Amino acid sequence: MPSITVPDYSGGSLVNLMADFEQRLTGSSVSPALHDNLAGLIPEAKTYVLFLFDGLGTLQLDHPAAAPFAGALKASLDSPFPATTTVSLSTIATGLPPSQHGLLGYQLWIPEVGQVVNTIKWTTLWGKSVPFETGTLLPMPNLWERLRAVDVEPITVQPGNFMGTPLSKALYRGCRYEPAFTVDETIEATVQLAAEPGRLILTYLPHVDFAAHVYGQNSQEYAGAVATVADAWERVAMNLPDGATMVGTADHGHVDFPKDRQIRIPKSEHADRTFYGDGRVMFVKGEGALLAESLPATWIPVEDMIDWWGPGPRHPAIDDRAPDGVLVADDDILLLHSRSDDRMTGNHGALTDAERLIPLLVAD
Repeated sequence: MPSITVPDYSGGSLVNLMADFEQRLTGSSVSPALHDNLAGLIPEAKTYVLFLFDGLGTLQLDHPAAAPFAGALKASLDSPFPATTTVSLSTIATGLPPSQHGLLGYQLWIPEVGQVVNTIKWTTLWGKSVPFETGTLLPMPNLWERLRAVDVEPITVQPGNFMGTPLSKALYRGCRYEPAFTVDETIEATVQLAAEPGRLILTYLPHVDFAAHVYGQNSQEYAGAVATVADAWERVAMNLPDGATMVGTADHGHVDFPKDRQIRIPKSEHADRTFYGDGRVMFVKGEGALLAESLPATWIPVEDMIDWWGPGPRHPAIDDRAPDGVLVADDDILLLHSRSDDRMTGNHGALTDAERLIPLLVAD
């Protein structure tokens, strides 16, 4: 059986961290704030900086290159299910769990277009652009709009090449977008922006996720990526203006899956089934119980796992977007369907500690 620990949406997860920021800055929040013992680890401030290190789960902080984070690690939080970037970024942007914001997976069935969509690129699984107005994908008002309504300024410092993409349009409606093209520019912009009170600043660095996916955690490229983001954290922390508090976290962790642990679902099993989600928890529209008997995976019907996405009230599109059930791969297995990318070493998405646990970092 695979390891399954459902995220603690009541106060121990990424959604609760965002609710905590919202409550501190506005006096209220749409989701529960952090448990008291976790909230007490974050000093009160007039401006908050949230550093998001894509793909740097808590269990990856034992890497030698992550040593600069050692004193800042206060606790772990749960990423939402599934532990993947677009789901977590949507939780950050809305302050809602996936059950309420409606983006349920990296690959998502969109009934309006009758296709499974790659929610990073907003293409079909074979690379064709999907005609969809992503700016209206997430619920209104989102977190940024709620902050603006009470004169708190939300700002994101992001890679400049992400600006204006379909995903950015979905995530940053109502948020000031500050493009940065180098790590030095990211650091400089974050420090300067944090000098003004009444702001929530989201600074995003993608380096670790890319290196983990492509090269794996035993590579020099991965060590270099961890060192890069750790150095950025240290440099901002040393120059953080008075009145600002900096918190760091991730969207998910990573696990390496060598080729001999990657199992492709036979093409003969694709008839009358639609596969999406990702390789660690494969979403299936169609029959799944019999299929699971021939795979190193466990079949769980949707009615038995729907709360993994979080509590109600559920997004109105969840029934149409959700699968009939999921194939949860064994802990050391990655499942691949006919359109899956088999070039990546690092993967994530399941509910193991390595994939689910994300750090709560607080700059001293």
